[in-house]
Amino acid sequence: MPIHLRGSTYHLRRRVPKRYEGVEDRKVVYVSLKTDSLAEARRKEGEVWDNLVAQWEALLRGDTDLARERYAAARDLAQARGYEFLPAKKVAKLPLPDLMERVEASMNSQGKIDDRKGRAFLGAVKEPGTSLSECLAIFWELTKDEAAEKSPNQLRVWRNGFKRSIGTMIDVVGDIEIEQLSADHMMELREFHWGRIKRGEVKPRSANKDIMFVGTVLRKVNKMRMMGLNLPLSEWTFKPENIESRKPFSTEWIKRVLVEGDNLRGLNDQARGIVLLMVNTGLRPSEAAGLQAANIRLDHAVPHIEIKAQTEGERRRALKTRNAQRVIPLAGVSLDAMRAFPDGFPRYYDKSG
Repeated sequence: MPIHLRGSTYHLRRRVPKRYEGVEDRKVVYVSLKTDSLAEARRKEGEVWDNLVAQWEALLRGDTDLARERYAAARDLAQARGYEFLPAKKVAKLPLPDLMERVEASMNSQGKIDDRKGRAFLGAVKEPGTSLSECLAIFWELTKDEAAEKSPNQLRVWRNGFKRSIGTMIDVVGDIEIEQLSADHMMELREFHWGRIKRGEVKPRSANKDIMFVGTVLRKVNKMRMMGLNLPLSEWTFKPENIESRKPFSTEWIKRVLVEGDNLRGLNDQARGIVLLMVNTGLRPSEAAGLQAANIRLDHAVPHIEIKAQTEGERRRALKTRNAQRVIPLAGVSLDAMRAFPDGFPRYYDKSG
């Protein structure tokens, strides 16, 4: 029986499991249950033992070189022991009896401070900073409202852009802490992208997008977590290349190639319908593919479609920009295409490309 009466007080007596021999000097532990009632002792037995195990587990986790795990283990050990987890400066200001109690609790059997216990009870551990990879994880949490508006494919594409940009940053400068980010790190990132531009691997606008995505993530985390950091994130982009405006297709070409000819015969019915719908509406392919029955108004005096965000249900979908919301009248081949598919184009809903 693990409960023993010593004098007038019941104690818990149990052998230390082999798993914890490296962090517990005693072979057998005796812990006062602080009661002379056997019933009360039995009630407290499990709680006291669980607390001891929690302390030993925290000690095991504290025996690591990983700063964040070491910090978390120290915090958990202090809490399991019943201490408030405090930094060393605050521990030093505690009343002398409380300070001495923590010092004694930090000692090993040789009368020396145990490193793991010292971190936990005396605050001898520095709180780790926030790495770039952790910033991205925090960014996902901070943008749940924005993500909730997107369709599964939109969400995948949106996230991939940020993953790629932060991943590139980590490849170039390492998974540094945001608190350590310097202008030198940003210059390294810029030089990396400049090399890609010179080799013809990317255009300046693509490199700029990557750099701006990094800034979006880090600014959001810095602001929403109230870090108060002065981050060097401005003026690292490249001068965009001159982009000639696209010349519109002529009416004659549209009629000859898309409407009257057989050039679309290789497409399935829904794909052909999307192309014809775009003729008189100027829709983006993704907008045409994302149409839902509720946004197709063929019974109206002026048949039309509504391009707007869908914020609820399985078919939620965000707009690319605020100005993308609009009402577009239907006429000619675009009206014919919509009449042929009054419920939209389910084969291509939420598809890329």
